[in-house]
Amino acid sequence: MSRPDPAPQAGADHPLREIVKAYDIRGLVGSQLTADTCRALGLAFGRFVSGQAAPLPDGIAPATSVVIAHDMRESSPELSGAFAEGVTAAGVDVVAAGLASTDMLYFASGELNLPGAMFTASHNPASYNGIKTCLAGAVPISLDTGLAGIRDEAIATLTGTGPAVAEVPGSVSERDLRGDYATFLRKLVDLSGIRPLHLVIDAGNGMAGYTVPAVLDGLPLRIDPLYFDLDGSFPNHEANPLDPANLVDLQARVREVGADLGLAFDGDADRCFVVDENGDPVSPSAITALVAVRELEKAPGASILHNLITSRAVPEIVTEHGGAAVRTRVGHSYIKAEMARTGAVFGGEHSAHYYFADFFRADTGMLAAMHVLAALGSQDRPLSELAAEYERYSASGEINSTVTDTAAVLERIRAWAAERGADVDELDGLTVTLPDGSWVNVRPSNTEPLLRLNAEAADPEALAALRDEVLAIIRR
Repeated sequence: MSRPDPAPQAGADHPLREIVKAYDIRGLVGSQLTADTCRALGLAFGRFVSGQAAPLPDGIAPATSVVIAHDMRESSPELSGAFAEGVTAAGVDVVAAGLASTDMLYFASGELNLPGAMFTASHNPASYNGIKTCLAGAVPISLDTGLAGIRDEAIATLTGTGPAVAEVPGSVSERDLRGDYATFLRKLVDLSGIRPLHLVIDAGNGMAGYTVPAVLDGLPLRIDPLYFDLDGSFPNHEANPLDPANLVDLQARVREVGADLGLAFDGDADRCFVVDENGDPVSPSAITALVAVRELEKAPGASILHNLITSRAVPEIVTEHGGAAVRTRVGHSYIKAEMARTGAVFGGEHSAHYYFADFFRADTGMLAAMHVLAALGSQDRPLSELAAEYERYSASGEINSTVTDTAAVLERIRAWAAERGADVDELDGLTVTLPDGSWVNVRPSNTEPLLRLNAEAADPEALAALRDEVLAIIRR
């Protein structure tokens, strides 16, 4: 006798299933993300981190308090407040940190040893908001390590089948952590003795406009601020420096005023992009290598992580300076897990996320920027010459292609690689390394029908040929 079909999963088509991603929560305010949704998520989060809902990961103790912060988006105070109501309904106390960058929330989680929730949609447009969560010590939470259970319990609450609230609710206390955050960073990188530098900083109307003055004021720096007013409608440009269009104003100002360099932060200020005195971008791979060398001076022989899309110059330079280069998948949860496993002191990604062991293994654009300022200010050459030491190859940047049959495209690329006598690995998508050392990585998007291509070769001409050859295979 055949078995009956399994019952459909409760809330299988609930909107929360669309906006709870692999590592965070992000959706349209009002339709996908509402105060009621955040209240239910807060209840589920409070129950999870306090050990009421499911077993916590190994080594994580149940928490009695949670720290919550938010960015400058118009919806953030209401949504974070509703989330706090949910957390206290679980019988868990809340430390309300108010305005913060994402790395300030990670600092709070690490320094206070509390789970945390940061309300931000990072570089997404003003109509979006979201939540980045972590366990005590800034340990990331992914779908595999708790986010799926939080989502499912929140859906149960929203559909009337959720758990009961605690008999004794938690309390809320407020705490301003900006000064503590600034002091902590300034102890990690001492800028007091560098030569005077003139820099332009584009905050993109995001949280860097709040954190930069606290961290960098009083140092031998002349700062020319661009778009420091906190404005979640992003009236000047999107707070996404990964898009070259959003660097144009910074580049023009650097050239206009003759600055030594420019820095651009994304909306929640956890990523930082750098341009030199000519306004030319310095690749995140070069910044990764520069910071890695500085970290190896403090910890000779240490491990340095780099994701598989950073330039091959990164592992070369790490090895030349006595470090152990460790290649990882793309994504902060993978890098943070590898940092814990390997004892790495630093890790960098092609997307300008930089992770530091002495910053709770969390990513911070501000600390990376301070390392760049320290390196530049400790010698007399311009940044273009300094950065040239770490730029060895030509890179394509990420190129997206819409595809209908990902598996078929990847199979065509495997066949092409075999014809070229190339090495292929599948750590994250397909990485094809050709006999001359050039390489191409093709990764499927987790959320869209896209393939993402990154390529690198010895010079611009070789890069163009490789890029066009692989794009023709993808798009035919």
